[in-house]
Amino acid sequence: MVVCRFVHFCAVLLIFGVSAFRPLLLAIKPSPAIDGLLHRFCCALAWLALVSGLAWLLLTTHSMAGSWPETLDPDTLWLVLGSTFFGQVWAGHLLFNVLLLVALYANSGFKAAWIFSVLLLATLAPVGHGAMLDGWRGQLLMLNQFIHLMCVGAWVGGLSGLLLLLTRPAGQSVDRVLRRFSNLGFVLVAGIIVTGLINTRVLTGALWPTPLFEGFALILLIKVALVGVMLLLALFNLLMSRAGHFAVLRNSVALEWLFGLMAVAAVSLLGTLPPLIVR
Repeated sequence: MVVCRFVHFCAVLLIFGVSAFRPLLLAIKPSPAIDGLLHRFCCALAWLALVSGLAWLLLTTHSMAGSWPETLDPDTLWLVLGSTFFGQVWAGHLLFNVLLLVALYANSGFKAAWIFSVLLLATLAPVGHGAMLDGWRGQLLMLNQFIHLMCVGAWVGGLSGLLLLLTRPAGQSVDRVLRRFSNLGFVLVAGIIVTGLINTRVLTGALWPTPLFEGFALILLIKVALVGVMLLLALFNLLMSRAGHFAVLRNSVALEWLFGLMAVAAVSLLGTLPPLIVR
């Protein structure tokens, strides 16, 4: 389940970030080479999201049914999809995934892909800890989680687009794009920190769960450390861009992107662990 969550989170977050990167960060005249690569990348991610989303459904159903023959029974699957909160949310999630694929193969542009990726994130937010609370507190927690996912997706997915641009610049101004990405990055990081603190406070009852080096708190600490390394790399990237060291910059952006995926892996594991409630 942890691996499945990791693959699905990565696919959905990267689709959102890559779709947002082209119109919001590049802000340049159309580049068929860059657009073609981004489009193929999004198509592959959308298929990966659909396959991992179906696997997530089967694994969740198996945890309820207790055996694979019963899990694969269509009646069991329909019961989970129609009678559980997870199933109802996930039915919409998978539908948006299919519509995303249709939009991509219909060449509807990155705007349509971005809209469906937002809907994918919106239906991903209630899954896991987002469904722990009822009423208006639960709805606010889901909204906070949605904003958190959007910030993470824009950062990590944007790094994918930036890495592609550094690999195949096609005459584009990399320095201008990196400055624009860095400016937006400050907003994204602030959003990640604030929404992350809110999540932790609501789920654990404290600004930081205890004991520090066990279970939920330990994985959360690793995630925060990874984000801290990403921030240091982002500052280093800005310096390398201004110095014109684009070969070093390309490697550094790739490293920052890998640390981002590692942070997503930590999030995938966190979603399967019970938070330590402080009373």
